[in-house]
Amino acid sequence: MNFKNIGLRISGTIFGIVSVLHLLRVVSVVSVTIGGWQLPMWVNMMGFLAAGFLSGGLWWLSCSKNEQG
Repeated sequence: MNFKNIGLRISGTIFGIVSVLHLLRVVSVVSVTIGGWQLPMWVNMMGFLAAGFLSGGLWWLSCSKNEQG
């Protein structure tokens, strides 16, 4: 395994953790208020999907057979 793959896996893991945290907020129905404005749940659902997609994509890239370089 080279440094590129290690970096991709570390990044994928971080995005995976962020995705799980977004999902945890949706499941536990915790309210978040920023400067008097309450953050809607759909923002966390979009964050869950985006971070999950990035995590999966980075892990897929790190495991792909077509390595160059």
